Amino acid sequence: MEKRRETLTRVMAEFLEIPKDLVLDLPKVTIIGRNEIYLENHRGIIEYLPNRLRINLSRGFIEIEGTDLEIKALMADEISISGLVHSVKYHD
Repeated sequence: MEKRRETLTRVMAEFLEIPKDLVLDLPKVTIIGRNEIYLENHRGIIEYLPNRLRINLSRGFIEIEGTDLEIKALMADEISISGLVHSVKYHD
């Protein structure tokens, strides 16, 4: 039933030309070079270390690995991270 609802919502978003990240609560990740990441639609921080950051999403979590990772800004559903980024992984 949940799968059917998601499919219907996705089709309606495409038809009405509404951004899917807003309608489906999908994360939006913007990576600027290797030094900055901006993430929208997160659900909080799971783990924060200078070399690894795990952020909860509506489905699963995202893991960012790097050097000297630092949270520059943290808002209710947005986060800005700086540092030397080595990898970004999605986990379900």
